[in-house]
Amino acid sequence: MLSKTVKEPTQRQLRIAREIKKIIAGALEKGEVRNPLLQEYMITITDVDVASDLKFCTIYFMTLNGENLGQIEDDLNAEAWGLKKLIASKLKLRYTPDLNFRMDTSFEEVDRIEKLLRDPKVARDLKNSKEKN
Repeated sequence: MLSKTVKEPTQRQLRIAREIKKIIAGALEKGEVRNPLLQEYMITITDVDVASDLKFCTIYFMTLNGENLGQIEDDLNAEAWGLKKLIASKLKLRYTPDLNFRMDTSFEEVDRIEKLLRDPKVARDLKNSKEKN
C-alpha cells in the first residue's frame, strides 16, 4: 500500500500566500476588478495555497450569505489575469503564480459534521462510548 506524504508549506510559501491574500482582498474591497458584478457581493478570501514551485496558487473564497458561489467562482477566474498582473506589480517574484479561484466548502463540511453530532443516535453512541472508557 502506498501512502502519500503531504509536505508542510515552507515559510516562503506561507509568506507569499499571506501577501497574495492581502492584495486580492484589497483589490476586491476597493473595486479594482473589471467585472462590476463582483462588487455587488461581500467576498471573503478565506485561504490561499501556493504550490511548492510558486507557479500556481489556489485562492479559496466565500460570500457573506453563500449565494451564487458558482457564478462568482467563474467571474473571479475570469478576472485572474488582471489580478495576476496586480500581484506582479506589488510582489517582486521571479514568477507570479497562476491564480485559480475555488469556493471554500469547509463551512459546509463543518455544518454537516455538527448536524451529525446533534443527531440523537450519534449522541447516544457517543455517550455509550464515553461510559465504556
